Amino acid sequence: MKNIAIIMGGYSSEYKISLISGNVVYQFLDKTKYNGFRIHIFKEKWVYVDDNNDEFPIDKNDFTTTVNGSKITFDCVFNAIHGTPGEDGLMQAYFELIGMPQSSCDYYQAALTFNKRDMLSVLKPYGIKTATSYYLNKGEHINTAEIVKTVGLPCFVKPNKSGSSFGISKVKTEAELPIAIEIAYKEDNEIIIESFLDGTEVSVGVINYQGKITVLPITEIVSENDFFDYEAKYEGKSQEITPARISDEMTQKVSEAAKRAYEVLKMKGFSRSEIIFVDGEPHMLEMNTIPGLTTESLIPQQAKAAGISLTDLFSNAINLAFPTSI
Repeated sequence: MKNIAIIMGGYSSEYKISLISGNVVYQFLDKTKYNGFRIHIFKEKWVYVDDNNDEFPIDKNDFTTTVNGSKITFDCVFNAIHGTPGEDGLMQAYFELIGMPQSSCDYYQAALTFNKRDMLSVLKPYGIKTATSYYLNKGEHINTAEIVKTVGLPCFVKPNKSGSSFGISKVKTEAELPIAIEIAYKEDNEIIIESFLDGTEVSVGVINYQGKITVLPITEIVSENDFFDYEAKYEGKSQEITPARISDEMTQKVSEAAKRAYEVLKMKGFSRSEIIFVDGEPHMLEMNTIPGLTTESLIPQQAKAAGISLTDLFSNAINLAFPTSI
């Protein structure tokens, strides 16, 4: 039996969703192969939480814990932290330094994909299309006329590094820009303002499954709100249709684009790319490397459509975390 540390929580607005994801992993982990341990990672404490909700501190020197005088070591980490420090490369770098296998991509890929501006810049030379964008850093002069001239209206104002649609606004008039920029700055000191892409939005899961890069069945996003925001993602204000109602040609195009991005970035583990079709061509919005794993989340829905149970999905991620399969 392998001891698996399921890390959850984190330092960002996404911590509540991460706790739900982590508990789903704990619930569906194959109990015949693994002992699961829920590890809460917060700024003020790193703790193992047992089934009675008693907490035991994690020793950051070697990522172990001591329960009733017995030291517990872990064979592998299952990373379920959305946002910092689990999705931006910090935990990945820490685990690499202490020699601990972990289920997500490596630290460079995590840092790169978490930074929307950098990731889109890296993918562009490979022919992956994106929205027109405008960058702003906190403290810089805001020239609303220049922004509108560059990206047009309506447009989206987004924190550069954040997830679950926190801090994102759809802006319809120039006058709304300063307020939207202020909201985005609450999440990050860098923002990206993107042109509005009018078309079918899809979410594409790409994973390494049993050693083969696999594109999962594609989900079409039909939001009741102006866009696929927090309410749409987690509070049922959207229709998520798997498989997406798109042509075979569009399915092939979007699958190739998402798989290409995964390969170009030398990804590992889970990835979920948000893509919008404009005039039949897929345009990449972003890639999530620790996508939601709640039962309502898209990757579990897509895996189910592909005939992969959550238990198999999680076992596969753990298997691939080890240098050689176990």
